[in-house]
Amino acid sequence: MINALWLRILRTAYRKDPVVSFVVTMGVVDAVIGGVEGSWSLFGLGMGTVGMAIILRSWLLKRSHQIEQTTAVPEYYLPPNSSRPQLPILNRNKNHLP
Repeated sequence: MINALWLRILRTAYRKDPVVSFVVTMGVVDAVIGGVEGSWSLFGLGMGTVGMAIILRSWLLKRSHQIEQTTAVPEYYLPPNSSRPQLPILNRNKNHLP
């Protein structure tokens, strides 16, 4: 049950932002290897990589929210109340076939 939940969470994360998810995975692997082998420099490098990836993800989220909030008002090239129809009516007469 928990494994299926973890798989769903990981699959969703990789689909949304694969680059950041890859960097987080790389950092976690470095941190685990450094922690198991007792190499604190590799552990620190892995944790720093994970931290930088999380900061990058939050910055990208904030930036995308700012872009969505500053959507421009659409410009209309024709006036809203024009006196003539905007598109011509196309009739297909049997007498005037191309």
